[in-house]
Amino acid sequence: MKTILMGALAALTLAAATPAAACDEHAKKDTHAGAARAAPAEKPAAAPVGKNGVSTVELTVTSKGFEPANVKVKAGHPVRLVVTRKTDKTCAKELILDDLGINQPLPLDTPVTVEFTPSETGTLRYACAMDHISGIVTIQ
Repeated sequence: MKTILMGALAALTLAAATPAAACDEHAKKDTHAGAARAAPAEKPAAAPVGKNGVSTVELTVTSKGFEPANVKVKAGHPVRLVVTRKTDKTCAKELILDDLGINQPLPLDTPVTVEFTPSETGTLRYACAMDHISGIVTIQ
């Protein structure tokens, strides 16, 4: 009886751990997972408001993820993200801004422009389609 209970307990423990283990296993294979989790801790890079009133932010997708991964813009001013994917060895082949309903493909070595005007202060999170690589737009 003790053996059956121990076997059942081990099976339950394994079943409960499997999703997390699978996620961890994927993270080990995904060289960008660490960069994605570290992005919000990074000090924001300020995007100055240009003469035309637009804050232009140059983002690059590299083997480290989105660079810079945290940018700061001003509320009420148009923002132009110019994103260039420089590597094919990444899952960041799209830029997703869920809060704005933006899903923009990122072709290799081709600058892609995403524009929006934030009306309130706060943060906007952007990520790849798999949600492994991400960044933050801090709105002040």
